[in-house]
Amino acid sequence: MKMARTGPTGETNDTPRHRALGSESRATIVRLVRAAAGGLTAADVAATTGQHLSTTRAHLDRLVDAGLLVKARPSGGAPGRPAWRYRAVGADPAPAPYRTLTKALLEHLSPARGDIRQAAARVGRDWGRQLAAAAPPHAGPVDAVTAVLRGLGFDPHRQPGPAGGAGAEVHLRACPFLDLVGQNPDAMCGLHAGMVRGVLEHRGAGGDSAVLEPFGAPDACVVRLSPARRRD
Repeated sequence: MKMARTGPTGETNDTPRHRALGSESRATIVRLVRAAAGGLTAADVAATTGQHLSTTRAHLDRLVDAGLLVKARPSGGAPGRPAWRYRAVGADPAPAPYRTLTKALLEHLSPARGDIRQAAARVGRDWGRQLAAAAPPHAGPVDAVTAVLRGLGFDPHRQPGPAGGAGAEVHLRACPFLDLVGQNPDAMCGLHAGMVRGVLEHRGAGGDSAVLEPFGAPDACVVRLSPARRRD
């Protein structure tokens, strides 16, 4: 009978995370990703380690499944399906009620039901309108978005828009739901993007131009907001 390995204080070491790190190649990949502030693509990792790309992808999938890495698509709102970008998972967990709700949502939004990102965005939009009602009543659209994101634990920091351009950016320097993003990145990122658009719409601004770009900055995900325009 195989016995579980234990650490010096009696904790069990034979966990999915420990098994995933049992490979020197995967341990090296985790160190590389942790050292890269903006995350890495599979091609980045393969180029650095000299591994075949398919081998690298298999290792990355194993690390994501073990909860050590998370992946998302940094689309920037552009069409197409850009490469997955991988980052290390932080330690801050999501609040229990939100975690339970989100897990139920992920189970309900099966890929077989259509575009899961769009479906999640529709749910998020309704959620955002409800959250906006609790934001400071006199806050403008961007300030309302920032307040809602702060209340959810995203540690938002407002930044000026691109040089010489209008609009603004909100950098999210924390995501207490990264492990849930790892389970279904398209659904979770779609949910949060829809939530931002719902907040904007509740405050009288067009939400369609708001873009959530996962890993859009070296140390943050980025919400890109066009100049607020009032609805008639």
